[in-house]
Amino acid sequence: MGSLRDYKNWDIDWEMTPEDAVTLYLEWGNHPWDSKFAPVTSKNDYTNYFTVYLWDDKPRVLFVRRNSEEARELMSIELPKDIAERFRKSVGGLKGNYPVNAEVREWIETQMNN
Repeated sequence: MGSLRDYKNWDIDWEMTPEDAVTLYLEWGNHPWDSKFAPVTSKNDYTNYFTVYLWDDKPRVLFVRRNSEEARELMSIELPKDIAERFRKSVGGLKGNYPVNAEVREWIETQMNN
């Protein structure tokens, strides 16, 4: 899968959340008229975004490319233990898929530029 450096020049939507991605790409008719995202008009429309995956014991960041046909996991990388614990605490220890917060984004960007 490479490293985060491989994606540093990609177009990344830092505002995309897992919920917004489902609304845009899987529930086309559910797109609100005042949304901050442009509506999907074809399978050629896609978004690249990060999400924090907390379904396992080891929290990780997923880099996802989604269109109306699929969500492709381009990269999965474990979060450093200290960041993972703070993130887990910030969501009350609940399992799930979450948008990145400022600390996780900063860590990702640092990894991309190293």
